[in-house]
Amino acid sequence: MAEELVGIIGGTGLGDALAEKMTDAERHDVETPFGKPSAPILVGQFGKKRIAFLSRHGTGHTLSPSEVPFVANIFALKKLGVHAIISSGAVGSLQERIAPGDLVIVDQFIDKTFRRASSFFARLGAVHCEMADPTCGRVREMLIDTAKGIDVTTHTSGTYVCMEGPQFSTRAESLMHKAWGGDLIGMTAMPEAKLAREAQVCYAIVALASDYDCWKPHEGGKDKQTLLKEIIGNLQSATNNCLELIKAVLSSEHELVGEDCHCRKSLDLAVWTDQSRIDKGEKEKLSVLFE
Repeated sequence: MAEELVGIIGGTGLGDALAEKMTDAERHDVETPFGKPSAPILVGQFGKKRIAFLSRHGTGHTLSPSEVPFVANIFALKKLGVHAIISSGAVGSLQERIAPGDLVIVDQFIDKTFRRASSFFARLGAVHCEMADPTCGRVREMLIDTAKGIDVTTHTSGTYVCMEGPQFSTRAESLMHKAWGGDLIGMTAMPEAKLAREAQVCYAIVALASDYDCWKPHEGGKDKQTLLKEIIGNLQSATNNCLELIKAVLSSEHELVGEDCHCRKSLDLAVWTDQSRIDKGEKEKLSVLFE
């Protein structure tokens, strides 16, 4: 099948680097029933694929995690015709084996957010999507397969604990997240992954480890400025690694959009409200999601 538009959501560090490498890029200001997305969406060519790139935190990184309009972001990408999304985001590592600079192809989440709208369907009715496997296994396998061909340390699975923020964890919280079996701690993957599932879009996320979370004491003798420089350097290294992986997968022969994927049918049995009770105007407003 012909390759369709692939959505790329850039988190901390990746946005400018990716946007600069696109060709024939056009800016789209997309209106949604939920307001505007974080930033205008750039649609253009990257590698062998046509992509729609969205900077999650807005132009100039102006939006904190709690202020990101996740609902509008996913709706806007679906409205443009995106049926598969590769997302990225900086995280702290909760495990010794995941070193700063490494990449992780996330397969599970623990959602601790509480201030964010997490569904499109609050006014439509009762809609319950399956989330046992919250990322697209098909797209994940393509990322994992592609990572084998590049010189980047990539972990093929990991549980991402998503906290509300914007403050970082206390040490007690960090140790708790580690005891839960969390591998990563971040602030932006939820409700993004949930909304992608509600939008019937394949979703995978590449996490960029910038440091060890505060469960691990810093080396003695280093001042704050030295530590900050290390974290920024680790993030830049992880960003470059993520860019290499994304560039490789977008230049590959993999068909990232798969219309037969179960992610593309996630609403088939999800609407529990009697159809006669659903407001037709509300369903029409959300019709993009049911395509």
